[in-house]
Amino acid sequence: MQERAKHSVRIDLSQFKLHIRLKQSVELTLLFDSPSRRFYLSVIALVLNEMKKLKQVTSIPLEAHVDELTLLNETVGGSAGSSEKDNLIPRIYKKWKDALPDLENAPLFKVVGRKKEDDGTGRAYRFSEAEKDAWANLFEYMGSQEHVRLRFVMDKLGAALNDAVIVYEDAGDQDAWERFIASLKQKPDERYQTAPPAPAPP
Repeated sequence: MQERAKHSVRIDLSQFKLHIRLKQSVELTLLFDSPSRRFYLSVIALVLNEMKKLKQVTSIPLEAHVDELTLLNETVGGSAGSSEKDNLIPRIYKKWKDALPDLENAPLFKVVGRKKEDDGTGRAYRFSEAEKDAWANLFEYMGSQEHVRLRFVMDKLGAALNDAVIVYEDAGDQDAWERFIASLKQKPDERYQTAPPAPAPP
């Protein structure tokens, strides 16, 4: 566990948390706590896993991973949206581009372990400029809604690809990703499923 704590970026697919710890006093723990949010953390993990396979920080074309994205959408994502490629890919593009980098409003995660401030207009968090810059620069997209290429931009944070790790149960990196995907294929966990409709009265 101590070894894992050394990583600058840790994606925990057991708890659906993303931890960022950088030298410039950036320390964020983000909780992806709903089906839609869990889906987008899983997309981040997919992109990171593909970059680690290629051993470089580079753009990952999502069209090559539609089967995995469909599985994620229908399990951890609770089928929150259509799994059809013509709908799923544009939805990921829009959220990645517009919603995911929005640290202050946090539409796709909850910031945990920080003091909340409420000025009467709603919850707010006070972030340092370093935290805001690190989060805003973490994501990059290219292409269009039809041809989406995404990067998890480790190099902009001053971290190497090896400074990031994917964790699932007691496994790390590619083993963790493969075990996570296998668990979804073999026996989808009840936490990822929406409640079945109540039977009609006789």
